[in-house]
Amino acid sequence: MMHENNLTHGIRANLDQFLHQLLQVMLVGFTIGMMRTVVPALSESEFGVPKNSFMLLTAFVVAFGLVKGTLNFVAGRLSERIGRKKVLLLGWIAALPIPLLVYFAPSWSWIVAATVMLGINQGLTWSMTQNAKLDITRPDQRGLIIGLNEFAGYVGLALAGIITAYLATALGARTGLLIFGMTTILLAILLTLLWVKDTLPWARAEAAKHASAAPTSLKPRYPINISAKPSTWEVFTLVSWRDKRLAAISQAGLVEKFVDALVWVFYPLFLYQHGLSLPNVGWVVGIYGFVWGGSQFFTGKLSDHIGRHKPNVWGMWICGAGVAMMLLHEGMAWWLMSAAVTGFGMALLYPNLSAAVADISHPNWRGSAIGIYRFWRDLGYGIGALGLGITAHFSGTVDAAFWFVAVSMFVSGTALWLLGEETHPRINPAISVG
Repeated sequence: MMHENNLTHGIRANLDQFLHQLLQVMLVGFTIGMMRTVVPALSESEFGVPKNSFMLLTAFVVAFGLVKGTLNFVAGRLSERIGRKKVLLLGWIAALPIPLLVYFAPSWSWIVAATVMLGINQGLTWSMTQNAKLDITRPDQRGLIIGLNEFAGYVGLALAGIITAYLATALGARTGLLIFGMTTILLAILLTLLWVKDTLPWARAEAAKHASAAPTSLKPRYPINISAKPSTWEVFTLVSWRDKRLAAISQAGLVEKFVDALVWVFYPLFLYQHGLSLPNVGWVVGIYGFVWGGSQFFTGKLSDHIGRHKPNVWGMWICGAGVAMMLLHEGMAWWLMSAAVTGFGMALLYPNLSAAVADISHPNWRGSAIGIYRFWRDLGYGIGALGLGITAHFSGTVDAAFWFVAVSMFVSGTALWLLGEETHPRINPAISVG
């Protein structure tokens, strides 16, 4: 049993657990990445989706968004009761049927079912890897932490998309995904059981330390309209609409997932229809993931120095510009560059929206607040995919879906700019006098 008084916060002090959690999130990225290149590109030839059935094609991402968003909400609250490790393990157990459902799928409805299980897996596991790292590290490392977490996850996602494209070409789509998926999930379960520690005691130690902090010290601008030990509903309403700053961050999180839904569903379809081979589709989608993941090495750290607000707003706008660029020219080099611009925009906003929520959420309810933000953010998969499907259906073309996303990102970024504020406690602190 760990004594909370003896626990030290910081990356160096907890390096072994920090590295285990980074490996975990990379395996989480592998699990979603295996569903992102092969499945949409071969939806017609392998899984029986009729040509131009845009609503049917987007159904699996709508299901994913609704399930993952809900599970993010549940995971944060549940982890404050039973601990982070148990929730992580539950998430991996939920992933076990995914490769089997894809392998045996007689129709697209089985792919939708596999994606529901994927939503459960991602909602429980990705949330826990982020929460665990926030638990064991210092507040001044928060941007770096979330940047590294998302770097590992999205590099894993990009690698899986490319590896499975080659495996599918060599072995067939179903066999390639089965081998890759089962290896990833069984390895993750083994590592969780043997090496991952529960980090909830660190969060409790931080809360105790905060309670005894000197009143003249720099403090985060925590919301004042919330009780010391709030109910789930109280935190939900605070993050969703009662606190203007948290609401602005939540809507930006929701809309930025429109981009990822587009990359997931329509990038492979768009590129495959324009004559790219499956491995080349994997590389274009992969560059988006690599730039997104790799850039977070420094965009998270950057926000620890210049604040969260500017990177978040600029990220929304740059990301939208990258999406629009895809339609303005043709060719592998142009599409790679457009995907890279989109990925860089995501790298600016993605870790720093989460870091902004963490900045102004008290340790007593931070797990819940991040879970609720992630609920709204990943609901964006469902709402975005629905919007993409409707737009493409009524226009009869995939191109309209790209414009829908680009405009949404610009409008949402503007709303964040106007309604949000800097949340970094060093740059914009709440200074108590007394």
